[in-house]
Amino acid sequence: MSTNEIRIDERYVSFTNIDCFENACLAIDRLLAVTKEAEHVNLYWEKVIPTIPKAYYNRDVKADKKEALLYLVCSNVFYLEELFENTDDEAGLDALRRCELECC
Repeated sequence: MSTNEIRIDERYVSFTNIDCFENACLAIDRLLAVTKEAEHVNLYWEKVIPTIPKAYYNRDVKADKKEALLYLVCSNVFYLEELFENTDDEAGLDALRRCELECC
């Protein structure tokens, strides 16, 4: 299989070596790390964080049947970007950009 061949046998993988589930997990990892500090939590994040699918916590792509984790990240790209920029979280920005460019 060439590196550009589309894979349809695995969920969340659109091209070889792109793991959209893991990319989304990395972005959520950073969200949770940043929002551990009360000063970075607001009403918006208080509503979003409880909607993180259980599949994220188990790191189980097969349990994320409706691709809800990737949808959560992609639908909050601008809010996540603002959060990571305001907190100078380069790791968060890198994870978000990778997720956005490869998967959203």
